[in-house]
Amino acid sequence: MEKVSQHKTVRTMYEKTKADGMSSVFDRFDAQEKTRCSFCQQGLSCQLCSMGPCRITKFADRGVCGIDANAMVMRNFVHVNVFGASAYTYHAKEAVKTLRAAAQGKTPFGIKNEPKVMELAGAFGVDTAGSAGEVAVRLADFFWAELHKDTDEKNNIIEYFVPEGRIKIWKNLGILPGGPLHEILETETRCMTNIDSDYVSLALKSLRMGIATASAQVVLEASQDALFRTPTIHETEVDMGIIDKDYVNILPNGHEPFVGAAVIELAHRPEYQKLATDAGAKGLRVIGSIETGQELIQRYPTDDVFVGLTGNFLNQEFVLATGAVDLFAADMNCVAPTVAEYAKKYNSTIASVSKLVSLPGVDNKFEYTPETVEEIAKALIDLAVENFRNRQGKETFIPQRKQKAMVGFSAEAIVGALGGSLDPLLDVIKSGAIKGVTALVSCTTMTDGPQDALTVSVAKELIKRDILVLGAGCGNAAMQVDGLQVPEAAKLAGDGLRGVCESLGIPPVLSFGTCTDTGRIASLVTVIANALGVDTAELPVAVSAPEYMEQKATIDAVFAVAFGLYTHVAPTPPVTGAPDVVKLLTEDIEGLTGGKIAVGTDPVAIADGIEAHIMKKRVALGIA
Repeated sequence: MEKVSQHKTVRTMYEKTKADGMSSVFDRFDAQEKTRCSFCQQGLSCQLCSMGPCRITKFADRGVCGIDANAMVMRNFVHVNVFGASAYTYHAKEAVKTLRAAAQGKTPFGIKNEPKVMELAGAFGVDTAGSAGEVAVRLADFFWAELHKDTDEKNNIIEYFVPEGRIKIWKNLGILPGGPLHEILETETRCMTNIDSDYVSLALKSLRMGIATASAQVVLEASQDALFRTPTIHETEVDMGIIDKDYVNILPNGHEPFVGAAVIELAHRPEYQKLATDAGAKGLRVIGSIETGQELIQRYPTDDVFVGLTGNFLNQEFVLATGAVDLFAADMNCVAPTVAEYAKKYNSTIASVSKLVSLPGVDNKFEYTPETVEEIAKALIDLAVENFRNRQGKETFIPQRKQKAMVGFSAEAIVGALGGSLDPLLDVIKSGAIKGVTALVSCTTMTDGPQDALTVSVAKELIKRDILVLGAGCGNAAMQVDGLQVPEAAKLAGDGLRGVCESLGIPPVLSFGTCTDTGRIASLVTVIANALGVDTAELPVAVSAPEYMEQKATIDAVFAVAFGLYTHVAPTPPVTGAPDVVKLLTEDIEGLTGGKIAVGTDPVAIADGIEAHIMKKRVALGIA
């Protein structure tokens, strides 16, 4: 295999695991590459009923039931989006339940951001009488009701993060949603065999579900801000070199921060540090992995207990292969099914901590609930300490590379860095020092080349053109590990963006967190749109997902299009077998929502398309 990753540490660990006879994600990708189905790649296959499987070919232009290529392709695409919408909404429910329990004193972390609770309650018309804990319970009840509203009921969350004009556009198109749970229910039911076979209808329902999903993201991040504090700008460390074999190392992995946060809280207590030192370790440490790690580094300061982030999804086998991970805690989403094999080979212990997660070969199973999270965290620490004892004298291999990163750029943090107002940002956009903003919200995938190579290349092309990048998702870790999220990276930016970064002491790529922060990014875009008195579609703003991998990314892209934004995605989604669907997504939809999909894998061409879009919007605003 040629170069497998953008990152030296991953390349080093790949060679080690290969020499050890272990199959890795890169080897399995190579094996599957030889057997790809062209019909599946184009979206022209269906296995929903017993008369199939069906494929659309030049000999058979319809499935047995009569469905045509357009409806088959769009229905398949909507199915994928349903998975993403469901995962985000499940996370939102967990966050709301945790907020309620924490407000009642039933968790180890409590409510760390009481002002946020009062601010949110005021914004949503929730009664603010009484203590912050009492208000937080009422706020959680309000959020819970919003998530469960029927499709014909008003979703009150939307008004919090969407301009009024955009809401009117959605209402006129019939895509203004109710609660996300019922939108998912109705959309998936439409996608059964022989219910909705109109590709335009299916596309509109997907847009509607995307908007509802964004409302769930706002709920979950608002709840987590109240629980763990709103992200603030601070420095952390990333890459595998943050692992120290002489410590008991616990690695929370997945997308939900709750168990990881509980472990961090306990690990700061002297009695738990003593458990580690009594076992012969220097201490007990917590190390973030993928999106759970992103959630934690955004909110928790880096110290001698919580030491940073290893990287993104494609890293996890190689992190285990260091032989220095004592406990790998797998929460909801993005856990490789091979982790038990790696744990056995490299002296680690795996535990699942979500009722959704079951892994072959893993017997340590915990089901997260807010009320029992402290007991779960204690059990994980005990397992980790025992693993440390058992791995003493056994081989470890840790690439010694660390990279600093500046993280925590929430909308509130950005406003704070600008002196309490967005005016300085608007001024540099109007002046052209910053041409525009691109939200790079991406996964990580091998499909179009080495891990993270396209993400990093697109980010570098954009900042070189004076386009500020907001990073989120696994692509955020790609840019952190590659050194794009330190102030010194401003030297890679164009003259205008570099000047802004140097004057503020910030990087040209701002860490906005995880894929769940799509709703947070939308809120920032709305604030900018309202400040300028325009619709979101009129802003010099774009979105790119250069290495999307899974279903959460596709529903994020659907929402971005509904929000009126130019949205680049790579790899090309499995829709190319239906030219009418391709035309709808890349051209016609712009006339409805103002947004559209763009594709491509050449970083220069991708940046060209984004820059052209941004310049067109600047001309229309009279600031070119």
